[in-house]
Amino acid sequence: MQKFIKFCLILIFFTMISCGNNYSKYTDEPEYIVHAQPEYEPYFNAYNETLKLWEIPFEELYIPTSFGTAHVIVSGQNNKESVVLLHGMNASSTMWYPNIKDLSNNYRVFAIDFILEPGKSFITKDIENIDQIATWYQEIFKKLKLKKYHVIGASRGGWLAVNMALKHQENIKSMVLLSPAQTFIWIRPSTNLLKNIIHTFSSKERQIQETLESMSSNVENINNTYIEQFSIATEKDSINKFVLDMMPYSKQDFQSLKMPVLVLIGDDDMINNEKSIRLAKELIPNGQGEIINNAGHFLSIDQAETVNKKILEFLKVN
Repeated sequence: MQKFIKFCLILIFFTMISCGNNYSKYTDEPEYIVHAQPEYEPYFNAYNETLKLWEIPFEELYIPTSFGTAHVIVSGQNNKESVVLLHGMNASSTMWYPNIKDLSNNYRVFAIDFILEPGKSFITKDIENIDQIATWYQEIFKKLKLKKYHVIGASRGGWLAVNMALKHQENIKSMVLLSPAQTFIWIRPSTNLLKNIIHTFSSKERQIQETLESMSSNVENINNTYIEQFSIATEKDSINKFVLDMMPYSKQDFQSLKMPVLVLIGDDDMINNEKSIRLAKELIPNGQGEIINNAGHFLSIDQAETVNKKILEFLKVN
C-alpha cells in the first residue's frame, strides 16, 4: 500500500511538472501570419528559416495585449527558472540562435519580439510613450503567469530592460545587459559610425555590409540565413519614434536597482567602452561587468560560447 501511495505521489509530481503553464490557447497563428500581406510575407519566411537554426524544441505563442499581438518563442523545461530575452534593434528574437540552446538546457526561456520593430509581433494600437512599452511587457508577463524571472537584454533590449526594472524590479531576479545602447553612456562618435552615416547614400547591399562590419568583429561568424532576415528587417524599418527618447540613465536610477546586474561589452564595441563597465560597477549596488575579447557590438554572436558561459555562471548564483 505504501509503495502504491508513493508511486501515485511521484506520478502527480511529474504530471505537474510536465503540464506547467498551459499556453495552448496562444498557439494558433493569427490571420496576419496565416494570410500575410505581400509586403510582410518575405520577412516572415526569412524569420522562419532563421528559426531552423535554433536546433531545439520551441513553441511560438501569439499573446493578445492592449496594443496588439505579442509574439513569444518559448523553449526549455517547464520546471526551470524563467529567463526573458529582449533583442536588439531590428534583430528580432531569432538573434538568439547562437545562445538559445545553452540557455534552454538550463532555463525556461521566453524570447519576445518587440512590437515596434520587424518581427512577428503586430501592433494595432499606437504606443504613445515609453511608459506604455513597460505596460505592454507587463501584460505579456501576466498572460504568461511569470511572477519572477531573469532578464537578458541586448543593445536596445538592454535599455528597455533597465526601463522595465525601474518600474517593476520586484519581479526581476537578475539582469544581464549585452552592450546596452544609450544606457550608461551616449553612443560615441567613431569611424564605424561615420561609415554608417556615409553609406546611408549607398546601395542597400552596401549599407547592410557596412552595418554588419561596424557591429561585428567577425561577420563571417554570422549565419547567412540570419543575415538575410536582418537585411529585410533593416530595409523595412526601423527608426521608431522612441529612439530619440533613449537617453543614458541617471546615477539615481542605477543606484535604485536592487537586483544583481551583469554588463558585458565587446572590446571592439562601437556603442560602449570601458566607461560603461566602470559605471556599472560603481553605480549599481550589485553591479558587475566585463569586456569580452575579440567581440564587437554583436558579442552574443561574435563570441557566443564565451558569452553563454558568462551568462550561465552569473544566473546560477543569482
